[in-house]
Amino acid sequence: QVQSVESGGGSVQAGGSLRLSCARSGRTFSRDVTGWFRQAPGKEREFVAAIDRATGSMLYSDSVKGRFTISRDNTKDTVDLQMDSLKPEDTAVYYCATQPAWHRISVRVVKAYSNWGQGTQVTVSS
Repeated sequence: QVQSVESGGGSVQAGGSLRLSCARSGRTFSRDVTGWFRQAPGKEREFVAAIDRATGSMLYSDSVKGRFTISRDNTKDTVDLQMDSLKPEDTAVYYCATQPAWHRISVRVVKAYSNWGQGTQVTVSS
């Protein structure tokens, strides 16, 4: 069974940077899609970014486009999320998860993903 493990969260001031990493254990497939999501207190989990591990195709939510960068290292089986120019509204628990293949609509959909990790807290102060 595949399990995702997030790391790299922390506390920074607005304008700062953090780099999150998503590692996987168990049986994995190099062709699947890894997505990053976040959930702030009292809000629903929302899509942040996704990457197709085979093709390198990427997608970002409008709220992070131009500030966050998703990348993959297939030799290490990790997917990183570089977060720059952080804002207080980026404060949330960040999760990574996977789905088998890239679909234009489902790539943004929480329910299309499985193998969720426990999450890592990101706190941005003003």
